Amino acid sequence: MRVLVGGGTGFVGRNLARLLKSNGHEVTVISRKPGPGRITWVRQKQEIPSKGLPPCDAVINLAGENIMNPLQRWTDKFKKEVTNSRVETNRVLARAIASAEKPPEAWLVVTGISFYAPSETAEYDEDSTGGDFNFFSRLVRACEAAARIPGDSAAAEVTREAVVRSGFVLGREGGAFPSMLLPFRLGLGGPIGSGCQYLPWIHVADLAGIIAHVLESKNVTGILNGVAPSFDTNKDFARALGAALNRPALLPLPAFMVNAVFGSERGEMLLEGVKVLPRRTLESGYRYAFPELGPALRDILSY
Repeated sequence: MRVLVGGGTGFVGRNLARLLKSNGHEVTVISRKPGPGRITWVRQKQEIPSKGLPPCDAVINLAGENIMNPLQRWTDKFKKEVTNSRVETNRVLARAIASAEKPPEAWLVVTGISFYAPSETAEYDEDSTGGDFNFFSRLVRACEAAARIPGDSAAAEVTREAVVRSGFVLGREGGAFPSMLLPFRLGLGGPIGSGCQYLPWIHVADLAGIIAHVLESKNVTGILNGVAPSFDTNKDFARALGAALNRPALLPLPAFMVNAVFGSERGEMLLEGVKVLPRRTLESGYRYAFPELGPALRDILSY
């Protein structure tokens, strides 16, 4: 397949591109920076060149500002950048697919499990409701709405649509995980806040694997949760990471410090958990490489 990937130079995008190429697919990346095997967004407008798609069989969008960047203050300006980098890129690509002379076979976007409301007792799967309780849940809802292909277009009849709602992505090359390693290596790591909140996680190899599985499975459509099939709390994560590093993990990070660094709105994402089951992902036939937390962490730390 000829696959067009928005955000293909990012952490997940790089891993996905490697996997797709190893599976025999041809990958073209949409990026802000030109280069071999890339096309670029039009600056500021987040449009693709000539407002049309190059010939392709599938389109994936992973593009988006890093919400949890601690160097970015959580201002209205940054929130607008976060929204535009996700919602508008989905809208542009969905419109380009709808107007394509030969629409692609598949269109997939990656959003997040922040769609589901934090809870210590509720258990969510892909059929659960959400998307209406805070900025991040409404952002996911807006991203997914923007990605829908207009029903009156020819593409609506031929292009298969899917969404993967990703959990906390574990990997050595990017995301939040590398910044967490130093305190744990020094024996200063521990749970965040109470540690009782659920932490839906996924190894980056499995997130890339789920996306590739959706593209290569002609009958998979709709929402799939991109999380590991195990229910772990933040305290479980701290213990498993400490064990993988052979270090103690007893020092909690107080909630006030989390809010001081990230702001209360972003801090809520770390301090309040959600229990998410990848029911449709498992039913689709995907087999996880890393379904358990301990082996996932040991794999990441082994290279």
